[in-house]
Amino acid sequence: MSFAQSLTEPNSRNMDLAELIRQIADQDQQAMSNLYDLTNRLIFGLVLRILNDHATAEEVLLDVYTQVWRQAVRYDGSRGGPLAWITTIARSRAIDRLRADKQEHQRQESLETVVQYATSDDVEEDAFNSELRRIIRKAMEVLTSEQREVIELAYYGGLSQSEIALKLGQPLGTVKTRTRIGMMRLRETLGPAFQGV
Repeated sequence: MSFAQSLTEPNSRNMDLAELIRQIADQDQQAMSNLYDLTNRLIFGLVLRILNDHATAEEVLLDVYTQVWRQAVRYDGSRGGPLAWITTIARSRAIDRLRADKQEHQRQESLETVVQYATSDDVEEDAFNSELRRIIRKAMEVLTSEQREVIELAYYGGLSQSEIALKLGQPLGTVKTRTRIGMMRLRETLGPAFQGV
């Protein structure tokens, strides 16, 4: 019987999926492959609906089945059907990813607020501020990830260089050097953009 046919017989489907999960708990890779084949379209559809991004949904789908592999031994059929268990994992992973992406987006937006002096109804000023944000965002891209990290922790996290060193587990001298070099590169990059402003 195909999975599609078994949808009309929920008890049979649940028993089949529960048995596969039991086998996965015993590290049966073929059972994992079978479970994936039977459920991945449904799970992918759910994840894609939440994330609305195909590539990200594919990444999360992999995370879901990795978690199923690791936690199969914890599956308790008395608390819900196997498909409900997998969809709960999928929903949770997708929402976690959505929140993480949102936090990253907010972090990027906070970087842009450096140049937002005030909200204005002036179209010309809004256009200028928008261009300024774009220039600064582009300038930050010339920094290494380490330089960007210490500058963001200092300016957006409000941390001192000593606190940054402690937080990152780096020597204070390293943090000072990364900050100094990062700021010099920003000045060099931004200098031409601000001539005559």
